[in-house]
Amino acid sequence: MEGGAMSLSSESRKEEEQQGTSYTYWVRQVAEDAAPPPVPRKLSPQDILSAQSQPSTLGSLWNRAGTWEEKNVNKWATDRIKELLLSVGTLEFSGGKAEISDVFKCVGDAFLVTVRNKKRVSYTYELTLKVKGEWIFGEEKNTVEGQIDIPEFSFGELDDLQMEVRLSEEKDILRQDKLRVSKDLKLFLQPVREKLLQFEQELKDI
Repeated sequence: MEGGAMSLSSESRKEEEQQGTSYTYWVRQVAEDAAPPPVPRKLSPQDILSAQSQPSTLGSLWNRAGTWEEKNVNKWATDRIKELLLSVGTLEFSGGKAEISDVFKCVGDAFLVTVRNKKRVSYTYELTLKVKGEWIFGEEKNTVEGQIDIPEFSFGELDDLQMEVRLSEEKDILRQDKLRVSKDLKLFLQPVREKLLQFEQELKDI
């Protein structure tokens, strides 16, 4: 009985050792088969060409699907509108001339929107332009200052652009002369529209 128990105990230990050995071997085998840690590798010219051949996507690098992305470009848009309008130059009229001396107000927003890898632009602005010029009333040359207010306009609406002219208080100018000056200053509408169309195109090309 004792011999049988000892024999049984010896077999159990042998089996446990075999199991332990098998388990240990299995762990060692997995470790040997595991992928080695990644090693940094310098890109070859072939790698670079392969990356460049991939179709380009619009928007940020993270948005490769090009599903939706909106980028605010207010700073660029505001600065560019001011620059373009101040480059209009002097307009000559039958009895005088005038120029845009300052973009007093340029308020609005401009965005680039990427939707399904297609770029769209959007903006809304309103402007106040300071103008200064000289007119001859009778036989005297008079300096006249005023402003042109351009109410809110948006992308694709420049054909409907409007402006309102307001002159500074000039006590020595007759009403009929003021009406003439106001009519002349409204001729700024076309060159201003052309500059804003240029801005619109540049915005689309960003």
